[in-house]
Amino acid sequence: MPSTSAVPFPPAGELAALVAAGGTLVLDGGLSNQLADQGCDLRDPLWTARLLADEPGQIEAAHRAYVRAGADVLITSAYQASYEGFARRGIGRAEAAGLLRRSVDLARRAAAERPGVRVAASVGPYGAVLADGSEYRGRYGLTVRELERFHRPRIDAVAAASPDVLALETVPDVDEAEAMLRAAAPTGLPVWLSYTVDGERTRAGQPLAEAFALAAGRDEVVAVGVNCCAPQDVQAAVELAVAVCGKPAVAYPNSGERWNAAAHRWEGGGVRSPSLASLATAWHASGARLIGGCCRVGPPTVTAIRAALPGVR
Repeated sequence: MPSTSAVPFPPAGELAALVAAGGTLVLDGGLSNQLADQGCDLRDPLWTARLLADEPGQIEAAHRAYVRAGADVLITSAYQASYEGFARRGIGRAEAAGLLRRSVDLARRAAAERPGVRVAASVGPYGAVLADGSEYRGRYGLTVRELERFHRPRIDAVAAASPDVLALETVPDVDEAEAMLRAAAPTGLPVWLSYTVDGERTRAGQPLAEAFALAAGRDEVVAVGVNCCAPQDVQAAVELAVAVCGKPAVAYPNSGERWNAAAHRWEGGGVRSPSLASLATAWHASGARLIGGCCRVGPPTVTAIRAALPGVR
């Protein structure tokens, strides 16, 4: 099992201080591909969130696989979880709130396997809840205020379980990023903000400089960057995020394959271990301090990333 980071871990709740001090943390990889490898059926509008109700032990096992691979931060299974999505399965609000909290608890139990592992509560975009690939387009026809009303209850629920950080992730456009930041602010938790991008623009087509500028001057934002994008789009995004915000960057792309929402499958060739690990060293040199993988990136690649990064052994 890989050893812990060369940078000492502070007590729980001080992940922000560690990152601000220049510490490097290795994030986990894709939860869905690990669950699929464990034999789970994810053909459901709730995707991985279905297992919160039906097979929570599988989620904990997937988290443990990434702890053993060397991940310092586990991202929870709440990405596609929402009150609205659970309601469509006949799950009431009280039970749904409990399932959102469970997503943090499961990751926390797995994190206990190695000292210093932290938990990031996933807050996915509105488009993920639609389960039609909308997070890769953005622009849902909703106002910032409407999006904030959607995100606030689910953020409050996961925050109640005391994660170390909120991962506002796979955000396709600036309006949703603003809504998510507004909804997260009252929790008092640190957050990272990561966009899904196409080249040097958000999926909705906005310049990344405009998107990253939203995080500048917000003390609760510990890192800003990209996830669930092609690996080749990361380097320029990391450089721009650091230049615009003066904060550490977060980077966890997918394997390079593309999601076909109509066919419900990944297509095209991908970049994995050790190639992805080689790219990660350049991201680190440019200011990324939270580095891992997203969809189709598994434990072996996380181990390779950890071995490749300076400051982590």
